[in-house]
Amino acid sequence: MSENAAQCLSRMFYRISIAIEAGKDHLSDLDGAIGDADHGITMSLGFMAVNAELAKLDLDHMLPSEVFTAAASAFLDAVGASTGPLYATAFRRAAQALKQDERLSPSGQAAIIEAMTTGIRERGKGQRGDKTMLDAWIPATEAAVSAQARAAGSREMWNGILAAAEAGANSTRSMVAARGRAARLGERSLGHIDPGAASAVIILRAMKDTFADSAPGTISSSGTD
Repeated sequence: MSENAAQCLSRMFYRISIAIEAGKDHLSDLDGAIGDADHGITMSLGFMAVNAELAKLDLDHMLPSEVFTAAASAFLDAVGASTGPLYATAFRRAAQALKQDERLSPSGQAAIIEAMTTGIRERGKGQRGDKTMLDAWIPATEAAVSAQARAAGSREMWNGILAAAEAGANSTRSMVAARGRAARLGERSLGHIDPGAASAVIILRAMKDTFADSAPGTISSSGTD
């Protein structure tokens, strides 16, 4: 039996959590150079809470938008610091986008990326070049929109999304931080990759591994179909 969309998203969040946990120390090391060295721990706690919450739910009878709404609440409850509201808002925006079309088609996947980026930008009031996670999320969105415009398949789209996010994250090494704790360092923040951009790449890679591995047409909107 093929999994429904809610189950696919649950698998996505599980992959994200495992990947963040594996990279936790590296993320905290990056944060230690320009921040308070807790980004890896914070992200790990947030996604562990999301998975714990999703494990309680009846995914057979849930819509994907409801999964993102549950993820938003769980992440925010676990992470009260700045990252918590940013990703909670991102997940809420993704839920809103999916209510227009609950299928996880390539266009729906692109809509998730675009909505999450919008949520992070709205909540954080940031922009590209500020040396934040948006330096990965904004290029990822542009790649997703471009892929949809040329009717690219899911795998091609996700390869482009991940490549754009990786390039964006790497570009933060040459940026002076304009927001967050790192902004207090001024030019001393040069030469360091932003930890938020690095964790965004981890998240997007796990999303790619989930969606690009799903054969087209096998993900139904809910278990009640």
